[in-house]
Amino acid sequence: MKKIGSFVFISIVLLLGLIGCSSSSGGEGDGEKTFKIGHIRPDGTGTDEDVKWFAEQIAERTENNVNFEVYPASQLGDYTVVQERVSMGDVEMQLAPVGPSLNPNMGLTYTPYLVTNWEDALKYYGPDSEIAKMVDEMLQEQNIKLLATYPKYFGGIALKEKPENPADLSKKNIKVRVPATKTFELAAKGLGYSPTPLPFAEAFTSMQTGIVDGVIGSGAEGYYADFRDLTKYYLPINTHFEMWYLYMSNDTWEKLSAEEQEVFQSTAREFAEKRFEAAPAETEEFEQKLRDSGIEVIEYTDEELDAIAEEIRKNIWPELEEEYGKELFDRVTNGVE
Repeated sequence: MKKIGSFVFISIVLLLGLIGCSSSSGGEGDGEKTFKIGHIRPDGTGTDEDVKWFAEQIAERTENNVNFEVYPASQLGDYTVVQERVSMGDVEMQLAPVGPSLNPNMGLTYTPYLVTNWEDALKYYGPDSEIAKMVDEMLQEQNIKLLATYPKYFGGIALKEKPENPADLSKKNIKVRVPATKTFELAAKGLGYSPTPLPFAEAFTSMQTGIVDGVIGSGAEGYYADFRDLTKYYLPINTHFEMWYLYMSNDTWEKLSAEEQEVFQSTAREFAEKRFEAAPAETEEFEQKLRDSGIEVIEYTDEELDAIAEEIRKNIWPELEEEYGKELFDRVTNGVE
C-alpha cells in the first residue's frame, strides 16, 4: 500500500508539473515566448541595430511576453535557407531579401532599372505597392506572413579590377557573382559582365579565391559591410533596387494573441517608416566610407545612367517578360515609362 500511495503521489506531482509547464508556455497568445530572428548583416551594423530596435520595442510593448534572440551575419544559415526554415516554423522571423528557391517568380522583384530614384522606389516598392502585395501573396503560399518592407539601396558592382569603359555595355570578360535569379543573370549580361550564380554566403570566398572577379547583388552599404577588404572599385550603376522584407512564420503569427498581433503590425509599420526616411542618406554615407577605405568609386553622369537604363529596359526586359509571363511582368512594371 505504501508503494501504491507513493506511486499515486508522484503521479499527481508529475501531472501538476505538466499542467504548470503547459500554462507557462501557454495556449495561443498566452505566456512568455522567445523568438529567433535572423538577418545577414554583421553585428553592430545599421541593419543589426534596426532589428534590435524592433526586438526591444516588441518586448517593451508586450510587457516582455515576447522576446527575441537576434542572429546577425547569417548565423542561422544563408537567407534563402532561413526563408525555408521560417516557412516550416523552425525559425520564427527573418529580415532579408526574398529568395527564389520556393518560388522563382520572387526574382521579378529585382527587375533591373525598374526605378532610378527614391520617389519612384516608394511608389513601386512601398508598403502599398503592387510589388509588396505580390510578395505578400507569394510568401503566404509558403506559410509566411509579411510584416514590413525594408528598403536598402540602389545596387552597384564591386570589382577587383577596373573596367576599361565602365559606362559602356559591351562585353568586358569580367566574371561576377550574381544571386541565382534570372533577373540578375540577365542584368549582368546586359551590363557586359559574365555572371556566375552563387549563394550570398559563398560570395566572399569566391571573390577572395578568384572564382569571380567581382560581385553584383549588393550596394555601397553591403559591400562596405562584407567586401571592403577585397574591393578595389565600386560602380554605383543602379543595377537594381534592393528591398528587404521583415516576415515571420504563419504558425508563429497564429499563436500570438490579438493584442500581440496588433503590437507586431504597428511596430512593423514604424520599422518601415523609419527605414524609408534613413535609406537615402545612408547610401551617400557608405559610398563615402568606401572612398575612405581606399576604394575608387566610379562616377557616372545622369545622362550615362539614363542611357544604361534605357538600353537595359529595351534589351533585357523582353527576356524577363518571356521568363516570368506577361501578366506578372506587367503587374510589376505598370506605369514605368
